[in-house]
Amino acid sequence: MSVSVLGIRHHGPGSARSLRDELERLKPDIVLIEGPPEADALAGLAADPGLRPPVALLAHVPGEPARAAFWPFAEFSPEWQAIRHAVRTGVPVRFCDLPAAHGLALDRDGSPDGPAGGGPGEGGPGAGAPDDGPREARPADAPGDGPRERGPDAPGPGAPAVPVDPIAALARAAGYDDPERWWEDAVEHRGDTPFEVIAEAMAAVRDGHVPDTREARREAYMRRTIRRAVKEGFERIAVVCGAWHVPALTGVPGADGAWGAGLPPVRADDALLRGLPKVKAEITWVPWTYGRLAAWSGYGAGVTSPGWYHHLFASADRPVERWLAAAAGVLRDEGLPVSSAHVIEAVRLAGSLAVLRGRPLAGLAEVTEAARAVLCEGDDLPVELIGRRMVVGERLGHVPDSTPMVPLQRHLREEQRRLRLKPEALDRELDLDLRKPLDLGRSGLLHRLRLLGVDWGVPARSRGKGTFRESWTLAWRPEFDVDLIEAGAWGTTVPAAASARARDLADDGQGAGRGSLADLTGLVERCLLADLPDALPYVLDTLAARAALDNDVTHLMAALPAMVRARRYGDVRGTPAEGLTAIVDALLTRICVGLGAAVTGLDDDAARDLLRHIDEVHAAVALLDDGPAGGASDDGVSGDEAPRGRWTAALRGLSGRSGLHGLIEGRLTRILLDAGDLGDAEAGRRMALSMSAGHPPARAAAWIEGFLSGGGLLLVHDARLLGLVDGWLAGLAPETFVDVLPLLRRTFGAFAAPERRSIGSRVRALGTRETAAAAADEIDEARAAAAVRTVLALLGRTETA
Repeated sequence: MSVSVLGIRHHGPGSARSLRDELERLKPDIVLIEGPPEADALAGLAADPGLRPPVALLAHVPGEPARAAFWPFAEFSPEWQAIRHAVRTGVPVRFCDLPAAHGLALDRDGSPDGPAGGGPGEGGPGAGAPDDGPREARPADAPGDGPRERGPDAPGPGAPAVPVDPIAALARAAGYDDPERWWEDAVEHRGDTPFEVIAEAMAAVRDGHVPDTREARREAYMRRTIRRAVKEGFERIAVVCGAWHVPALTGVPGADGAWGAGLPPVRADDALLRGLPKVKAEITWVPWTYGRLAAWSGYGAGVTSPGWYHHLFASADRPVERWLAAAAGVLRDEGLPVSSAHVIEAVRLAGSLAVLRGRPLAGLAEVTEAARAVLCEGDDLPVELIGRRMVVGERLGHVPDSTPMVPLQRHLREEQRRLRLKPEALDRELDLDLRKPLDLGRSGLLHRLRLLGVDWGVPARSRGKGTFRESWTLAWRPEFDVDLIEAGAWGTTVPAAASARARDLADDGQGAGRGSLADLTGLVERCLLADLPDALPYVLDTLAARAALDNDVTHLMAALPAMVRARRYGDVRGTPAEGLTAIVDALLTRICVGLGAAVTGLDDDAARDLLRHIDEVHAAVALLDDGPAGGASDDGVSGDEAPRGRWTAALRGLSGRSGLHGLIEGRLTRILLDAGDLGDAEAGRRMALSMSAGHPPARAAAWIEGFLSGGGLLLVHDARLLGLVDGWLAGLAPETFVDVLPLLRRTFGAFAAPERRSIGSRVRALGTRETAAAAADEIDEARAAAAVRTVLALLGRTETA
C-alpha cells in the first residue's frame, strides 16, 4: 500500500502537466482531490464532452441561495487534470476537503475562526465584505493564504492574522523580488519539477508553524479521508492537494513503509471535527469565465493571466512563437497591419529580454514588452486589446444538460436555445426590432430576467428611432446561476417566476413607507415590457388602490410618465393594456386639480424638483393625444376635455397667479408660448414685468432660467424665441441692462460652449435678415422677371411650372 501526496499550485499549468505525467506513472487505484466531498457524485460528469472548463462547483444552502461558495476549475487546473485522469482510467475519484455543509454553516454562524474547508469567507470577491452574496472558495496554499502571523500590535488571540504567502517566502529565498516570476521560472517554464522537491520546500516554509483552527480542521478532514481509503483496501492512493498541505498529510513513513507515522493521531483529528455545525448543502456544476479567474481572489491563486496560463498548458512546443503569432492575428482582425517579419522580430526581442533577465524562457512580461515595441509600435491601445483577448481571455465554460439544476435554470437553457441567444463572457451589443417575433421574444426574456434580478442584459441607448427598437448589452456572469437558484422559489419557468415576483413587488409597494407610487407605475411598465399578462391585472389593481389614497401631487406627477409610456407599449408589442387609460385619466385629473396647492410657498430646491415633475408630465401628456390643443381628439373628445387641453388649461390658470416662484412662472410662460396659448406680445410683456425694478435680482434670474430651460439648442433652432429674447434685451434701458447682465450670464453660462457660439451666430444673423427684408421691399419686380425666366430656362422648366 502506498499513499502519494502530490502538492500542486491551483491553476498552475506547470503543476497540471507534472501531475498528469505523475498520475500516468503511479497508476493509482483511487484519486483524492482537495475539494468538497459533496461533489463526489458529480465528478463523473467530467467524462461528458458537454462539461467544458472553465467551470466551477457551486455549493449553496437551499432556501438561502446567497449563502454559497464556488470552486472553479480551468483546463490548466491540476485538480481538473486529476479528475479527467480518474474518469478516463475508470478509477474512483473523491474530494477530501472539509464538506461544504460545515463551511457554509460556519460562515452563517459567524465563527471567529472563519469557515473551514475552502468555503466562503476565505477570500475571493466577498472577502472582508458583508455576507450578501456568493463567494469563491480559497485553498490555503494560494498567495495571501497559508500560515498566518499576528502583527506586533495584535492585542490577543482575537486579533486578525496577517497572511503569509509561502510562494513569496520561497521566491525571497531564491533571490527573487517577484513571486510570480519565480514560480514561472521554477515550475511553469520547466514542467519537470519533482513533487518531492515541492514537498521538501513546503516543509521548510512550514517549519515551526502552528495551524489555526480553520486550517487544522481542513487538514484533519483530509487525513480522515485518506485513512478511510486505506481502510477500504486501496493499494495505490494519490492525494492531490495544495502544496502547503503536503507536510501535514505526509508524515514520516513507518518502519514497514506504511503511511501515517508522525501524523496527529486519529483521536486528535476526531476531537477537532467533533460538534461542527452543519447545514443541508446542495452542489452542482456551473459555467465559469476566465475573467473571474483573473479577478483577484484567493482561489485565483494570483492567476491574473488565465489566457496566458492556458496557452502555456496547451502549447508545450514553442509557446513564445505561437503566442506572438496569435497576437498578430488578433491585431490583423482589428485592421492593424502586422507582418510575419514583425512576429519574427518580436520573438527575437522576447528571447533577448529573457536572456538579459536571466530567465530560462520568456515570460508574459517579456512577450508583452516585445509585442508593445514591435507588433504595436509603442501604442498601448493595441496592447490592451491583446491583454483583453489573450492574456485574460474570452472563454466561458459550459455544463451539460445532465448536470443537476433547479427547474428555472433548465427552462432558461431551453429558452436560450429557442431564441438563439447564447451566453457569452464578454460584453456583446444586441439590437432588437420588436416587429420581428424572434426579437420580440428575446426582449421579453431579457426583461423577465431583470425582474428576477438576473441582469444578463442591460438596456442601452437605442441607435434607432421609434419605440419598436431596443438595444442591449449582454454579458453572462457566473453569479447569475446563484441568482437563478434564488429566483427558483418564485416558479419553475421564467414567465411564471417573473409574474410571481412582480406580484410580490406590487405587494411590497403597498403601505406607508414601503414603496412609492412611481415604483408601482414603473412596475406596470416592466410587466408590459416583459409580457406578463398574468401579473399585469394584479399590479394595475394595486396601483389604482394606492393612487386613490395618495394625496401628494408630486407622487402622482412622478407616477404619470411611466403609465403613459406603458399605455403606448400595447401598440408596439401587441400586449393589451386594459385599465391603463382609466388610471392615466384619473391621475391627470388629480394632478390638474392639486397642482395649484403644490406650487405655493416653494423654496429654490422644492421649485427645481417641482419643475422637473412639470416637464416630465408635460412631455407625457404630449403622447396622449396627437391632435392640437383645443381641437378634437381621435375619439371625438373636445380639446378642452382631452388630456392635453386639460393640462394646458391648468397651466394657464396658474401662470397668472401672484406669489409663484420665478423658476415656475418662467417655465409656465414658456410652455404656454410653445403651445400657442400665449402670443409673442404677451410673452414679451411678462418677460419685461419679471425683469422690472420691483422684483429682486434673484427672482428675475430664476424667471429667465425657467423661461430658457431646456438647453441652448432651443434658441439656436427657434428663431421666434430667439427674436423674443433679443427684442426684450435690445429694448432695455442702459442702466437696466447693467442690472440684468449678471442674471443672463448665469443662465447662459449653463449652456455648452458650442451652443453659446451658435446662439451668437444666430443673433448676428438677425440684423442681416432685417437688412435683407428691407432691401426686398425695394426690388423692381418687372426687372426681376427677366432674370427669373432665364433661370427657369436653364433648369429646363417653363414659367408656369
